[in-house]
Amino acid sequence: MEPLRKPYQGITNIIKFNRHLYLLSAGMVLILMILTRFITGPYLLLNYIIITLVIAGILISLVVSFYIYDLSGFYKLNWLNELPIIAGDKIVNINAGFDETSQLLLQRYLAAELIVFDFYDPLKHTEVSIKRARKAYLPFSGTIETSTSALPLENNSARYIFLIFAAHEIRKEQERDDFFKELKRILKPGGKIILVEHLRDIPNFLAYNMGFFHFVSRLCWQHTFSNSGLSIQKEIKITPFISNFILEKDGSTT
Repeated sequence: MEPLRKPYQGITNIIKFNRHLYLLSAGMVLILMILTRFITGPYLLLNYIIITLVIAGILISLVVSFYIYDLSGFYKLNWLNELPIIAGDKIVNINAGFDETSQLLLQRYLAAELIVFDFYDPLKHTEVSIKRARKAYLPFSGTIETSTSALPLENNSARYIFLIFAAHEIRKEQERDDFFKELKRILKPGGKIILVEHLRDIPNFLAYNMGFFHFVSRLCWQHTFSNSGLSIQKEIKITPFISNFILEKDGSTT
């Protein structure tokens, strides 16, 4: 069977979708290099320090991203081995306009019923990288476009809900809280929400510098879970840079 992901697909996508940031950094380095011809003394040293920091920041972020998305085996989904998904379970995979996991989930859980939602709204979710990703990749067949405020499923109907690198695109706290209340509504008692995210924490700061502000802190996630009537059943570090929160309804039992 042909592999679903190509070699170096992760790092290639990151460079392709975020090329404006790399071009901006390259332009900054070029300007600073030109300035070295016209300044002397401590300012010259400072200039070289800034150049070094910019280049190091780019290289570190690329190396870490290559490790996460191409070398770590994340997309083999072995971190889902403990989930007892069986024939007939309704599983929901929700993305923010770029879907790298539905085909993988379909292949892994052939006997389950897979429903895919895309909550991307160009007026709310304005990241340039997402727009480029949507142009580069077709959506998973049968994907249903929806909103963060109203998911088209009945109450207590989904056994498992997957949110893999998607929920952080909901930038406003109130919208995020409302969305997770919707997730709770459609989740069966005893069901699980599998939320995979980078966090706004020290490892991701070291890896992505100011880019870590694009992520949500653990404290903010905890507030969202609490406000939505959800609790953390388990938290797993898939890599030092990625957290997997397994959520359930407050007071839920399996």
